[in-house]
Amino acid sequence: MAVIMEPVTTPSARPSASPAIDAPSGFASGRPRRAVLRGPSRLVGRVLLAVALPVLVVAAWQIAGTGGSLFGGVLPTPDRVWAAWQTWAFGAQGLGLNPYSGTWLDNLLYSAERVAKGFGCAILIGVPAGIAIGWNRIAAGALDPTIQILRPIPITAWLPFSIAVFGIGPGGAIFLIALGAFYPIVVNTSQGARDVDRMLVRAALMMGAGPFTILRRVVLPAALPSIFTGLRIGLGIGWTAVIVAEMVAVKSGLGYVLWDAYYVGRMDVVIADMITIGLLGFLSDRLVLLAERWALTWRRLQSHHS
Repeated sequence: MAVIMEPVTTPSARPSASPAIDAPSGFASGRPRRAVLRGPSRLVGRVLLAVALPVLVVAAWQIAGTGGSLFGGVLPTPDRVWAAWQTWAFGAQGLGLNPYSGTWLDNLLYSAERVAKGFGCAILIGVPAGIAIGWNRIAAGALDPTIQILRPIPITAWLPFSIAVFGIGPGGAIFLIALGAFYPIVVNTSQGARDVDRMLVRAALMMGAGPFTILRRVVLPAALPSIFTGLRIGLGIGWTAVIVAEMVAVKSGLGYVLWDAYYVGRMDVVIADMITIGLLGFLSDRLVLLAERWALTWRRLQSHHS
């Protein structure tokens, strides 16, 4: 009886089931090379996307107003607005018949200083009051009804009061700015304090934390996103309030120039002033966003590790 012997294959002679595949040269440490360029390219794309609409609006505005037919020639074209801003910003002061020549920076600083002071006062009062309202029932019962009654009163309705109390000067403008920024700050802060996870509070109590420590280490960090939302809204209202106040109760600043230029028919200066106010509001909002990213770094790290 013939026995057929099958050849025995040793492990070293067996073919590899999964041949080694060389990593592409475009990969390093498991990351594609194009990921290195993702950051700058994304930034350029965001900038182009942000300026696309303003460029189209300015171009259409220039084309429509070149023949002087835009709103009967009342609205100046962008090139005239640009020329007026250059004189307003870099012209010689005290020379010629242009009262706005060379006064742009001074008026900008006047308005920015008032917004900074009023906004700072709103933060100092609004954040502690919001934390108290959102965290303590007694404080909520004592403060929240009064705040909700005063909150619907518009800033313009407070103008006579501010003039009667503070007179014609920067004090009334700072009061209106602080008042306008206070309400969104206190409302958003109180909501953020109410939404704190109770499990975090119980864990802190089990570890022996006192009320002040819980407020400082648990409630305040958890409420920071809502606080910064209130800060951004309040800052925008603050810029609105300073313009309203400077139109009536102050004889300097961007609001005063805006109203005075309209009164004498300088619509080119009016539009240059409006653009300046918008850019200042945008830049100040970016500063608040930078502060928010710095203050909430721990949240991004926590989400990254999770």
